[in-house]
Parts: sequence; C-alpha cells; structure tokens
Amino acid sequence: MTSPIEIEDSATKVAAEGEAKPEAAEPTLEGRSPGQLMWMRFKRDRVGVICAWIVLAYFVIGLAAPLLTMLSGTDPYTMYGQDPAYSDKPVIDEFGLPLGTFGGVSGDHWFGVEPELGRDMFALLIYGIRTSLLMALLVTVLCMVTGVVIGLVAGFLGGKTDFFVGRVTDFFLAFPSQLFFIAFMPVITALFVDPQEETPTYFRALAMLIVLWILGWMGMSRLVRSVVMMLREREFVEAAKVSGASNWRIVFKEILPNVVSPIIVQFTYTLPSTILTIAFLSFAGVGFVEPTPDWGRLFANGADYTQMVPSYIFFPGLALVIFVLAFNLLGDSVRDAFDPKSGR
Repeated sequence: MTSPIEIEDSATKVAAEGEAKPEAAEPTLEGRSPGQLMWMRFKRDRVGVICAWIVLAYFVIGLAAPLLTMLSGTDPYTMYGQDPAYSDKPVIDEFGLPLGTFGGVSGDHWFGVEPELGRDMFALLIYGIRTSLLMALLVTVLCMVTGVVIGLVAGFLGGKTDFFVGRVTDFFLAFPSQLFFIAFMPVITALFVDPQEETPTYFRALAMLIVLWILGWMGMSRLVRSVVMMLREREFVEAAKVSGASNWRIVFKEILPNVVSPIIVQFTYTLPSTILTIAFLSFAGVGFVEPTPDWGRLFANGADYTQMVPSYIFFPGLALVIFVLAFNLLGDSVRDAFDPKSGR
C-alpha cells in the first residue's frame, strides 16, 4: 500500500511540474487598416507591380530629360543635318533621309535622327514624354478635383441642387470635346494673339489646359455622385446626423474616405486617355507646334515619312503603347486591390 506521505509528495511534485510549465499565452490579433489590406493585395499582383515600376520609370525619364540628353551629348533643338558645326559628321543624305541603318541609329544618335532636319530622335522622344506627361498630369488633376467637388455636392445635397448640376453636366457632355477644340482653338488664339505673330508655347499650353479641364470633369462627377448617393443612406451616415455632426464633417469624415478608392481607380484610367487626347490635338495641328517636342508632333512628322523611313515612328509609337498599356493594367490591379470581389 502507498503511504499518505508518498501520496502527498507525489501531489506536490505534480504541482511543482505544473508550475514549471505554464500554459503558452494566446496569440494577439493585429488589426489592419483598409489601406494596409489594399497594399498587401497589390503587392501580390506581379503584373500590377511591374506596371507600376514601368509607369514610375516614365515619370523619372521625363523629369531627368535634361540629364539624359547631357549623357547622350544631344538636345532636341539642334538640327544636326543642317548645322554647319556638324558638317564633318553628316547624318542625312542629299534627299534629306537619315544615313545608316534603321533611321540613322548610331553611337551618337541612339534612336536615329529626324528626316530633313536631322534632329536627334532620342532627345525629341524623352522631351516629348516630359511635355505630354506634365500636361496630362495637370489636366487630369484639375478634372479629378473639379469632378469630385461637384459630385460630392450634387450627391449629398440631392433635390434641386442635384437636378441643376445634372443638367449642367448634360450640357457639357453634349460638346464633342476634340472637335470643339479643333474648331475653336484658332478663334481663341486670334482673340489674344496677333495673327501676324507666332502663338507662344505657354499660351497654347494654357489654352489646352483650360479647354480640356472644362470639358473633362463630367465623368468623375457622375461617378462620385452615384457613390455618394448610395453612401448617404448608410447607417454610419445616419448615425453621424443623429449625433449632431455638421454636413461638412459628414462629407469629409464619413463619405469622402469611402470615395477614395473609385477616385484613384478612375485617375489611373483618365491619365493615359488624356495623354492620347493631347497627342491627337498636336497631331491635328491645334496643340503643340514646332519646335516644342511632343508625342503628337512626332507622330505628325512621322506620318509624312512612314514609307521612306518606317523607323522614324517606331520608337515614339512603341513608347506610347507601352505607357498606355502599363497604366491601364495598373488601373486594373489597383481596382482589384481595392475590391478583391470584382475579379478580372
């Protein structure tokens, strides 16, 4: 038989062993904000990440255009085919066509030279990227801000305000923006610039900015209005009203944070579309003109030499296709990161 002393000693031993091995603490759950969740989903999308790096590279190239041309030893304004200072290194023949293969590609001119004038295509392209991106970014930001403000006001107030804003939006949507710009650009320049004088580049840029801004905010306004009209009936907005919050606080603290995701997604689709519009206007002769480097001007000049020098339009076309495709794919990735249920 087991003595009471042995039983007590064994019980004490078991208790001591239990104290020596305490139970493991339960793991704590760490919450994540919607922005952190969006970023985690976006990082898992390889296509989106690659496209983001490509888009970032374009902006870096545009900002660093003077440095890049300094490294290449060229600039977009020197006519290497007609400047006597470069007569010892001819780049075009007696017919005005580039010497060498693929439009004159060489160690001095990485993307070849322009027919007739002999300007460096690499310098023209990166300065054209700089001009187009800066112009498109300004237009897109102005359109986004205007559309968000008007959409918030119309969607939140509703009633007569929404009806009035809707009719104004319909009025501007009735204008064919590109045809309107082509028709009225000469009229606008004639009002402020003497027809015998050349229109300054800054005036053309300002006119394009204003007209594209006035005729480009409606899509964002409609999108924000529809989202706000849905959100204003939600429980958290009703709770804010019951608690006595002002309309300004409800709009900026409750509604606007929930509209950020569609705004960002719409921005990624609007910017490349604006670049194409600006390129079309320059191609049609009512946007930027010589000697300002611009993507549209490169296509307009290249159209005259496509049969004789097909390479002249190759590099600008390839650069534009890559940028637009990357930005559109980036928009899809951002949309999927914000709304994983959307699917592709």
